[in-house]
Amino acid sequence: MPTQGSAQQPTAQLDARYSSALNPRPGAADVTPTEWAEARRQLEAAEIFWVSTVRPDGRLHVTPVIAAWHDGVLYFSTGPGEQKATNLAHDAHCALTTGGNSLTQGLDLVIEGEAEPVTDPAVLEEVIAAHETKYGPHITSPEGTFHGIGDSFRKGDAVVFAVAPTVAYGFGRDNGVYTHTRWTF
Repeated sequence: MPTQGSAQQPTAQLDARYSSALNPRPGAADVTPTEWAEARRQLEAAEIFWVSTVRPDGRLHVTPVIAAWHDGVLYFSTGPGEQKATNLAHDAHCALTTGGNSLTQGLDLVIEGEAEPVTDPAVLEEVIAAHETKYGPHITSPEGTFHGIGDSFRKGDAVVFAVAPTVAYGFGRDNGVYTHTRWTF
């Protein structure tokens, strides 16, 4: 089980090569790394993530998932026979990405780490509660898209993975001012 990192503050570093610091434009002189607190708020609010895994033959597999940030760890699930689960059984390294599609506004995030299956019933209940709080009626309502997901977690019909970040990247855009932040945990 990954070390929970809610109290852990990563170190932040601005990468000027990919920030407006090297391509001056209005506001670029004041470019600073994005605060981890802002990145964490985005992780908590994001509804869709893209998980990237590596197949045993080295080819990439990328697919959308729902995920919940809880106590410094990002949790997502998949069916035990799905490609993601097969890939992670072979190589636990993965990346989860989220963000927007605007050229001038937003913050895109990449979380890299190793996905570890969650089997502790107490942790599963916390993860279920985090998903229910975040996604509300999508999970709690009988008409919800993911209704019953908690029972799937409990029965093992879905594999829940925990990804504690080892490194994260933030790509910010604010009216033509760009930042590239690297957080190391």
